[in-house]
Amino acid sequence: MPQNAINVLYIDDEPHNLTAFRASFRRDFNIFTAESAVEARKIVAENDIHIILSDQRMPVTTGIEFFESIIETHPEPIRILITGYTDINAVIDAINRGQVYKYLTKPWNEDDIRIFVHTAFEVFNLRRKNAELSKKLLDANRKLEFLLRQSLLS
Repeated sequence: MPQNAINVLYIDDEPHNLTAFRASFRRDFNIFTAESAVEARKIVAENDIHIILSDQRMPVTTGIEFFESIIETHPEPIRILITGYTDINAVIDAINRGQVYKYLTKPWNEDDIRIFVHTAFEVFNLRRKNAELSKKLLDANRKLEFLLRQSLLS
């Protein structure tokens, strides 16, 4: 898959951060941006988003709360939390509640973001392939059990 086929959603309530993010990474990834959790939920529902980066401190919904809110409906995207504040409780919450893959501080470093997104996409692909293989294995097991029952009844 070409690297610009990686769908990245960046959520931040500050429009200039969204603009800077899009300008920095538009050649590397398919960039989606949202100023709120409400906007982000709509984007996630309508697109195959692979990686989500979210600011932690936003007015209505924090990044952790957003991640936590989509776990059940959209468990696949890899989550990266970005914040200008280093709060150990936020880090712990992010890992435990929001299933966050990485935690970055602002201002972000472009090279770090590129590396983390590529690494996160590898994890995303491995998880997706694992799910596909598990499904195929279950299907093969069902077929084998059926054949075994048929041979026992004969």
